[in-house]
Amino acid sequence: MTVKHKVKPLDRPSSPTPRGRAVLFLKGMAMGVADSVPGVSGGTIAVMAGIYEELLNSIKMLEPRALLVLAKSGPSAFWSHINGSFLLVLLLGIVTSLFLSANTVLYLLANHYVLLMSFFCGLVLASTWYLQGQVSRWNGACLFACLLGGGVTLLVALLNPVSGSDSLLYLFVCGFIAICAMILPGISGAFILLLLGVYDGVLSALRALDFVVIVVFVSGCVCGLLCFSHLLSWTFRNYREQTYSFLSGMLAVSLLVLWPWKLTGQELAGLSSYRLPGDYALASGQAANLLGAIALFCLGFALIHLFERISMSSSE
Repeated sequence: MTVKHKVKPLDRPSSPTPRGRAVLFLKGMAMGVADSVPGVSGGTIAVMAGIYEELLNSIKMLEPRALLVLAKSGPSAFWSHINGSFLLVLLLGIVTSLFLSANTVLYLLANHYVLLMSFFCGLVLASTWYLQGQVSRWNGACLFACLLGGGVTLLVALLNPVSGSDSLLYLFVCGFIAICAMILPGISGAFILLLLGVYDGVLSALRALDFVVIVVFVSGCVCGLLCFSHLLSWTFRNYREQTYSFLSGMLAVSLLVLWPWKLTGQELAGLSSYRLPGDYALASGQAANLLGAIALFCLGFALIHLFERISMSSSE
C-alpha cells in the first residue's frame, strides 16, 4: 500500500542538505523525462515527489516585487525570496534530462510504444493513488471537482492533432499553452505540443541545438508559467481539497491517453483507435507484447513506491 503523506505547505520552502539537493536534482530529471513523453505530465512527478506546491509558490515569487527586494535588501535576500536554490537545482535536473532524453524518447516512441506506454501507465496509476490521498474527506464538492478534472483530460485526449505552423509567434504561443499543461498533473505538455503540431519540431530543435527555436519556445513557457502559477497557487490556498480532487480526476483519466494498444490513422479518431491487446495484434499486425507490457506496468508501479520512500527520507 502506498504510504500517504502530505505535500509541504505553500509557505515552507525547503532547505535541502547536499543529499537532499541530489534527490531534488533527480526529481527534476524525472520531471524532464515525463514532460518529453506525450501522455505524461511533469506536474504528476512533482506532486508524487512532494514538491508540487513548493514549486508553484516559488515560481509565483518571480514577479516585479522580487526586483524591489533585490534593490532594497541585496542578492542574498532576493535569492531567499524566490527560493532560488530549490528552483535552480530542479531546473538543472529538468534541462539535463530533456537534452539527454530527446533522442531516447523519440526512439522508444517509434520502436517500443506499447512497452513504453505500459511503463508509464504503471507510474501514473500509482501516482493517482498517492494524489487522491491528499484529499482528507471526499464530499460532494470534491467528487464534482474530480469528475470535472477527468472530463477536462478526456476532452484533451479525444482531440486530434493539427498540422501546426513554422511561425516563431505560433511557437511562442505553443510554449505558453504547453507549459500550463506540463505543470498540471494529468495533462501532458508534450501531448499538447503534439496536438498543436510542433512536438517533433521542438524535440528536433533540442537535439540539433537550434537556439532560435529553443529561445522562442522557452520564452513562451516562461511567460505561461509565471501567469499560470498565480492561478494555481490561489486555488491551493482557497480550495485545497477541491483542487487535489480536480487533479486526481485529471490524473486518473490520463490513463486513457497512455493506453498502449492504440491504432493510428486519420480515420481512427477518438475512441475508435482504442483496442484490447488481442484485437490490437489482429488489426495492426504487430505484437501486443502483453507479458512485457504487464512486467513494465508493474515496474512503473513499483518505482513510484520506491521514489516516494526516497522523497520521504530526503525530507526528514
